[in-house]
Amino acid sequence: MTTYGRPTTQFLPVTDLGSIESAFLLACLLADERMGRKKVELKRIENKSSRQVTFSKRRNGLFKKARELSVLCDVQVAILVFSSCDKLYEFSSVGSTTSILKRYTSHFKKKATSSKDANHAEVYCGKHANLKSLAELLLMVERNLEGPYAMELTLSDLVELEKQLNATLTHVRARKIQMMLESVKSLHDQEKMVKEENQLLEKQIVAMKNGKDSDHPMYHPPQQTTLSLLK
Repeated sequence: MTTYGRPTTQFLPVTDLGSIESAFLLACLLADERMGRKKVELKRIENKSSRQVTFSKRRNGLFKKARELSVLCDVQVAILVFSSCDKLYEFSSVGSTTSILKRYTSHFKKKATSSKDANHAEVYCGKHANLKSLAELLLMVERNLEGPYAMELTLSDLVELEKQLNATLTHVRARKIQMMLESVKSLHDQEKMVKEENQLLEKQIVAMKNGKDSDHPMYHPPQQTTLSLLK
């Protein structure tokens, strides 16, 4: 009797574009078959233990699918997940999420230089040109992200929101540095003024001592002594 073991799946890069699309669809179909056809209602799991177990399983499954996608289609994938306890879990197909995030930032910096994005930025900045403080900007971002129109925000809108935040934070930091420099200069000026006042007091004390010494008989000038004898 011959027994057959379960074949081990080996993921190799796919170079043909058509094969990449087919491989991605195949991976999705295999995932659907493994998970079954049962529909699960998407809502928050109330039981804390069950929620933690589900989070761990789904997170591992998400990272596994990301790895398969990166190998099958020869792409770079990065995933950042923050748990309800604010713990960070990350996955990167290239070893570090930092390199992919840098590439992401560089991509949008290059894209922002195009005329289309420049015009879009001008319209967006003009729309929010009346912002007077960082607090107003934060309130505006909170309304956009939590309001009824949050799902209508595009990626470009979110990028522009990020630019607005960065620009305002840069302005706040610059103002903070300016105030710190002014404070240091004021302290130096006060120190200089105190030194000058001390020097003036020292001169006045020396002058007062010299005046008292000149009134003492032992220190009468010779000319004054001669005139007193002639009288």
